[in-house]
Amino acid sequence: MKKIERRTLVCLVLALCLAAGMCVFLGKYLLQGGSWASSAFNRHLYNTDGQLSSGTVLDRDGDVLSTVTDDGQRTYYDNADVRKATLHAVGDLQGNIGTGALNAFADKLTGYNLLNGAFGAGAGSDLYLTIDARYNYEAYKALGGHAGTVAVYNYKTGEILCMVSAPSYDPLNVPADIETNDRYKGAYINRFLSSTFTPGSVYKTVTLAAALGEIPDLEQRTWTCEGSVQIGDETIICSGTHGQQNIGDAFANSCNVVFAQIAAELGADTLKKYTEQAGLTDSYSVNGLPTAAGSFQWDDITDGQLGWAGVGQGQDQVNPCALMVYMGAIANGGKAAKPYLIEKTVSALGLPSLPHFTGKTGQLVSPDTAQTLSDMMAENVQKTYGAGRFPNMDICAKSGTAEVGEGQTPHAWFAGFLRGEDTPYAFVVLVENGGGGSAVAGTVASRVLDVIVNGY
Repeated sequence: MKKIERRTLVCLVLALCLAAGMCVFLGKYLLQGGSWASSAFNRHLYNTDGQLSSGTVLDRDGDVLSTVTDDGQRTYYDNADVRKATLHAVGDLQGNIGTGALNAFADKLTGYNLLNGAFGAGAGSDLYLTIDARYNYEAYKALGGHAGTVAVYNYKTGEILCMVSAPSYDPLNVPADIETNDRYKGAYINRFLSSTFTPGSVYKTVTLAAALGEIPDLEQRTWTCEGSVQIGDETIICSGTHGQQNIGDAFANSCNVVFAQIAAELGADTLKKYTEQAGLTDSYSVNGLPTAAGSFQWDDITDGQLGWAGVGQGQDQVNPCALMVYMGAIANGGKAAKPYLIEKTVSALGLPSLPHFTGKTGQLVSPDTAQTLSDMMAENVQKTYGAGRFPNMDICAKSGTAEVGEGQTPHAWFAGFLRGEDTPYAFVVLVENGGGGSAVAGTVASRVLDVIVNGY
């Protein structure tokens, strides 16, 4: 009798283990089945050259960015500059660009679903991206051969209209020296999604938000800039000698002297709180593609180091996508739509996917502070950057010139948004080692925004 009981117990344990294993497998199948089916090892979906042999990638206007020829070979748009401009959104033939649709969204291109798997994937599906190939083309040309990134998105819906990363290359004519030539250093990386950079003065939007929230008499105070200021053991150097200023003038002048003093007054804990609230240390998910999380040093920091941190220097590192979303939140009363890249898929039978559900961020900045920041960023354009560079636009912006090391030209930033019901767009431009933020990155932004707002 005892022997039967023991055997029964063993059988019960084995049955429970089997059930648990089936549950684990089912869970992984539900979550990862698409990745399994679309693996490059699946010769039903990939040709002998390792190219995905089903599915078409299109832009928001229906322009074909990549498709498969009758002989099973994958090809791209017929213009080399467009291919370069859309490479990091579409992907390459070798699978080196992990954020490209051919790699990241292979399951959607093959028409995979839970019921039928990849059965019938020969025809594949049409995958429409939210980007416009023309906007990408203009952004890529505007970068003028510099490394960097340009992105524009609708902060009410979340659609990414433009996403360019450089350096890039023609996926149909891969350079023979791509692995050794510094010109192509980091060409496989999508800088918009997967990289972080020293922000320079664009970070002053966060320092200003903290000051507006924590210093009651901020807008009544004045400061005097004599070109530098000593904070602890650090000498904070400014870009000019601005004399006596209120906070609006200091922001328009991007005065390091004033903002370093404000950062020291606020303290590390306060700046940390507002930086985290702004989402600059978070990782966003863009259709399952994680963005790089920003990083800041707040622990064991001296007053002088805090001064540099408050002007976007020191150990500050920001992801361009997170900064763009923060700009969208300022424009939209403190919250913004989360960005996405897939507009829809259409199966071989002509059946469209379900409509995209727009997700919202948390409260990245308070509504009152967002309104004040918007107005002050609009004044930046009027006082400093030149409104004439942005025709037919109610634009709010902040430039940044980020020092990245002795002997190196600074990174140039320009970030902001457009106001108006017809132009709910936030943008970010980074030109690596480009020089002055407004002069260089601002010019790139003006060219791209002009095409989006005023037409081709």
